[in-house]
Amino acid sequence: VRGLVQTGDDVLIGGFIVGGTNPTQLIARALGPSLSSLCVPGALADPKLELHNGNGTLVAANDNWQSNQAQEITATNLAPSDPREAAIVTTLAPGNYTAIISSAGGSTGVALVEVYDLAPL
Repeated sequence: VRGLVQTGDDVLIGGFIVGGTNPTQLIARALGPSLSSLCVPGALADPKLELHNGNGTLVAANDNWQSNQAQEITATNLAPSDPREAAIVTTLAPGNYTAIISSAGGSTGVALVEVYDLAPL
């Protein structure tokens, strides 16, 4: 999902479903600064990522992907190209989830949230 992140409650929200009957390992990324190199105007300077379960409970959060889980994120070969971007590697049970992208610095701009299943095919 790509969209405009503003201040306050005007955040970017992307929903996703973990299907099946077994937990799934995944990576979620919140990109902003790297979008500028892809000619996306007004990219968000410093995205912050939160994952919430279907009950609204916070499951995980990250700001600046290298601050924690750097090894796990790098191992996926899906590490964001800018250190200000956010990423989370986690294992989630089947169910509904929400990724919320806000600005860590209070700025506004366009962000992209992506979720990748890390299970081998």
